Amino acid sequence: MTLSIATGETDLPLLHETISANLDATAARFPDHEAMVDCATGKRWTYAAFAADVDTLARGFAGSGVVKGDRVGIWAPNGAEWTLVQYATAKVGAILVNINPAYRTHELQYVLNQAAIKLLVAAPSFKTSDYAGMIEEVRDEVATLEQVVLIGRESWDELWAAAEQVSQAELEAIAAGLSPDDPINIQYTSGTTGFPKGATLSHVNILNNGFHVGEVCRYTEADRICIPVPFYHCFGMVMGNLAATTHGACMVIPAPGFDPALTLAAVRDERCTSLYGVPTMFVAEWALIEAGAASESDLATVRTGIMAGAPCPAELMKKVIAAGINEMTICYGMTETSPVSTQTRTDDSFDRKVGTVGRCMPHLQIGIIDPSDGSFVERGGSGEFVTKGYSVMLGYWNQPDKTAESIVDGWMRTGDLAVMDEDGYVQITGRIKDMVIRGGENIYPREIEEFLYTHPDILDAQVIGVPDPKYGEELCAWVRMKPGTTPVSAASIREFATGKLAHYKIPRYVEIVEDFPMTVTGKVRKVEMRELSAAHLGLDAH
Repeated sequence: MTLSIATGETDLPLLHETISANLDATAARFPDHEAMVDCATGKRWTYAAFAADVDTLARGFAGSGVVKGDRVGIWAPNGAEWTLVQYATAKVGAILVNINPAYRTHELQYVLNQAAIKLLVAAPSFKTSDYAGMIEEVRDEVATLEQVVLIGRESWDELWAAAEQVSQAELEAIAAGLSPDDPINIQYTSGTTGFPKGATLSHVNILNNGFHVGEVCRYTEADRICIPVPFYHCFGMVMGNLAATTHGACMVIPAPGFDPALTLAAVRDERCTSLYGVPTMFVAEWALIEAGAASESDLATVRTGIMAGAPCPAELMKKVIAAGINEMTICYGMTETSPVSTQTRTDDSFDRKVGTVGRCMPHLQIGIIDPSDGSFVERGGSGEFVTKGYSVMLGYWNQPDKTAESIVDGWMRTGDLAVMDEDGYVQITGRIKDMVIRGGENIYPREIEEFLYTHPDILDAQVIGVPDPKYGEELCAWVRMKPGTTPVSAASIREFATGKLAHYKIPRYVEIVEDFPMTVTGKVRKVEMRELSAAHLGLDAH
């Protein structure tokens, strides 16, 4: 009997240094290599120029009174300024607090107070969001907030000018006084219940995770990574930015917010070798290609990349590979683990790329436990995914009770249902909370979603449980149709599925939709879907 527990390789040692020390070493090795391209503004930085700007901005923070351990918030869409703030705060030991651009005044006020933010850097506005206006609305309710800096406005210029008050030698002394184990980043997890919790991460946490994810993608200084995923989330700032700067690769920012046409244009024009996204982003890009609005040849330079945030449908991976992207990897993790715990390898089989989220990352341990008693289940058995090692967060900011619930004997409890095979590859079968129990049968929505992807007219599908007086829960499928096709119905889906799925796995209800409710990180909000469907179908949600 083999238990569901696995340990990652330890061939490459862990990096025990600060983010700024690592960046400075990269800039010294590759000063003339391109470090960052901001497609929206056309600006470019070599590593020498990027490191110099990071130092100037770091001196600006120090000159503005920011000291080690102070919380500096950033509330902005993707852009070069976001990345510069990320590395400049790390250099002075300030704790960067990522604020979700989708937040509104209620959530903003909560985060500013919960993290006791001293200085906030924000975009004045983006699309329909008036960030400057919202900040003014809550500012009087946040006692700790001393300074607001609006990117591109006079306050931004003043922040840079404050660098005059701190010499380069003084900055280097500040940086030398930091420990790799210091907290450096707080990321608020989009909890589906209650207020978000602030996962607190150290240099060691995120520097190593970015580095090892980049190693699995086989990055070198020759790589150019297209990053359309948000920086405020680990996918952008760790798997994107830190994977790049630990390897001397180039960060390519296609646009402030996700736009499939601008993403494909950035890949083509900047000759990107790696492309990131959640599956819905790749679906949107391929929809443009299939509609003739873009060409598969735009992706000619792409070798690898990362798909994460949600399971990758087999049909989508087939298209990715057909475009010549043979080394696309799948990552799985959570903010609290910096974030990646497992990743498929570039040479894994097709079945592993679509059927699993890979195997244990270096220097980590992963396991599948029985949630009721914490014991490890046998290989092939279902249970809760747990992870242990350098990637586990320091804790939730000022919430020791929540930390103690989530980290047990060093193991981070994820709340995800998973199965580990004999080779240590992991399949995520759903959230413990998403599992549908119909008449005593445990149903995993992922299995049914995968089946619905095989329907020739369905573009995308999500399955949820809705209340049912007889069975407790019934299945409801939300379906996005391919353009020009006839919408499916519950009856036609039943006909399509009969003989292929067990009767209790066939959705009783089908809702045709244009889009799914999503978090900004591209995760489908199934809690919201359940509420909407229950209301729409006239079902009692209690």
